[in-house]
Amino acid sequence: MSDRPDVPTLRPYQRQAVARVVEHFRAGDDPAVVVLPTGSGKSLVIAELARLARGRVLVLAHVRELVEQNHAKYRAYGLEADIFSAGLGRKEAARQVVFGSVQSVVRNLEAFAVGDFTLLVIDECHRVSPDKDAGYRRVIAHFRAANPRLKVLGLTATPYRLGQGFIYHRHHHGMVRGEADCFFRDCVFEQPLRLMVKQGYLAEPRRIDAAVERYDFSRLTPGSRGVFAEAELNRVVSGHRATPTIVAEVVERARERRGVMIFAATVAHAEEVLGYLPDAEAALLTGATPSHERTRLIEAFKAQRLKYLVNVAVLTTGFDAPHVDLIAILRPTESVSLYQQIVGRGLRLAPGKTDCLILDYAGNPWDLYAPEVGAPRPDSDAEPVQVECPECGHANLFWGKRDGDLVIEHYGRRCQGLVDSAHPRANDTTSQPARPAMEQCAFRFRFKTCEQCGAENDIAARTCHGCGARLVDPDDKLRDALKLKDARVLRVSGMQLAAVTNGRGLPRLKVTYHDEDGATLDEWFALETPAQRRAFAAAFLREHLRAPGSDWRPETPEAVIDGERRLKAPDFVVGRRVGRYWQVREKLFDYTGRYRTAAPAGTEV
Repeated sequence: MSDRPDVPTLRPYQRQAVARVVEHFRAGDDPAVVVLPTGSGKSLVIAELARLARGRVLVLAHVRELVEQNHAKYRAYGLEADIFSAGLGRKEAARQVVFGSVQSVVRNLEAFAVGDFTLLVIDECHRVSPDKDAGYRRVIAHFRAANPRLKVLGLTATPYRLGQGFIYHRHHHGMVRGEADCFFRDCVFEQPLRLMVKQGYLAEPRRIDAAVERYDFSRLTPGSRGVFAEAELNRVVSGHRATPTIVAEVVERARERRGVMIFAATVAHAEEVLGYLPDAEAALLTGATPSHERTRLIEAFKAQRLKYLVNVAVLTTGFDAPHVDLIAILRPTESVSLYQQIVGRGLRLAPGKTDCLILDYAGNPWDLYAPEVGAPRPDSDAEPVQVECPECGHANLFWGKRDGDLVIEHYGRRCQGLVDSAHPRANDTTSQPARPAMEQCAFRFRFKTCEQCGAENDIAARTCHGCGARLVDPDDKLRDALKLKDARVLRVSGMQLAAVTNGRGLPRLKVTYHDEDGATLDEWFALETPAQRRAFAAAFLREHLRAPGSDWRPETPEAVIDGERRLKAPDFVVGRRVGRYWQVREKLFDYTGRYRTAAPAGTEV
């Protein structure tokens, strides 16, 4: 590295991130991700990697501010690089390193036809769509056509997308996070936000419970794309009596603060908020703000000629104003990642700054430090819970519910642990020996069983991963059963447990399923011997546990009844007549087909 005194010095975690990336790409070509919190200096990591690269490097971002910021960090090394961004008025692509906006590059791919690029770096890589026709994917495909071994690295503070979950498949800590078909294969380095604050690299976020009335967004649900509809948001905030009081409290809290960012729910809401702020000290930015006006207002805010900056979903990424020390959130955030992006605007260090106040007037449920689960929150009562895999011991993180310290329910399907594969994976370079391969643990907490080979499949699978046979659709099972004269199909509205004795006086657990009309089906279980308890665990607990995979092994009917809160009823039960009695043959859980399930207790059908 250069001896110039003004050349940036990498922090320990930045050096570690760079080393992990180099190690990963020396071993193979799988696209990789580095996760660094907002304000942790991603641009410096990018600059160092570009400096070290032997071939040509293209660094992409989605906004011109990031393009400019990343380019400036690279130039701080005393090195020159090109910029390809219409927004910055430059379209240069001749030098070894090029910093560009994805929009400009994808429209001018012919300008990059000469010379192979070996490394493509994507800032804010959570914006890379799974859709192969989207901008980033088209750029990647273009450069891979010239160089099939193109290395693709993404950097982000929030490695997940609404509706998709995690953007990468494997984490370097030895777990699976996203689906197997994720474009990014490995997260090679992640720096926790809590550690960054503890080590003094970021300002401490101080969340203050607002003393005034808040907005109530609790009845709103995100649409199919995972975002709230503007019309729904306006119904909550438009002309809300709390708005003047909320803004007055923000102004009062900001008396000793230098920079205040206010995140409004809609444009109309933002305009109303702006009207209550001091005229000469406040400005508003929306997606419709002209480019030159946006630049002027941002520069005025960064120079602290403006104290308040109100915005509507335009300053959550790619905005760097270290003096910001108060964040006011007046909108619901659809995910913890968006919440982290908003709060992250105020966590950068600045002279004289010790913390950042976080004022949330929208009742957002997210914990800034909580790890991301990846899947959408199934309901408002769910929280992240740890669930140990009974097969490999991996501590999975799922949405779930607790009763004290006891996890009584979780929504996980398959273990996220990585285990050694039986087949080593050959390296892409012949100069290095084969390396141990890792694969996802096969244990499934929830599953559907293939009737042909007995393999356990994901509950949403249509074909068996073991033998390829078509898995019987639950609707087909119900339709076929309804046609039979000796079958009884219950739309289960309740399940009752009872400790009884059989004709020989031996204790038994009786399970009764009943539907909305009072029809019932029963099954009995013995738990006297270890073999009987193992059979009960396999035939009943494995499917009925709200937290499948737990080590709860009751030894008496009374113990099962005492732990009834751990159990769930099926949606449908199918019984067949055997002589004078009915025998339970099929139970359907997690049903999402076309037949109606039972109404919750206490509601009318």
